[in-house]
Amino acid sequence: MIRHCVFIRFRDGVPTSDRQACYDDLAILCAKLPGALTFRSGVNVSPEVGMDKGFTEGFLIDFADAAARDAYLIHPEHQAIGGRIVSSAIGGPDGVFVFDLEV
Repeated sequence: MIRHCVFIRFRDGVPTSDRQACYDDLAILCAKLPGALTFRSGVNVSPEVGMDKGFTEGFLIDFADAAARDAYLIHPEHQAIGGRIVSSAIGGPDGVFVFDLEV
């Protein structure tokens, strides 16, 4: 199983409704993709002050395997949602941190 972890530093002016719309659209996409097992999103609730490096929220997607994750990465809807996230992040791509774990 692959756990796809994405953490975001949204710009201050990005409305909560726009952020939530990205998560909602990702959840809809994952629900129709073979091999996408779970989707979760939320804000950072860690008590470790400063350790978040400004990444205040994010999402996790569990995929059955690397092939399912790879199909998601090239999916046109993922590309569009990812573009919205990057354009809303502080510094564009610098405001998005992606880390995949094999679990």
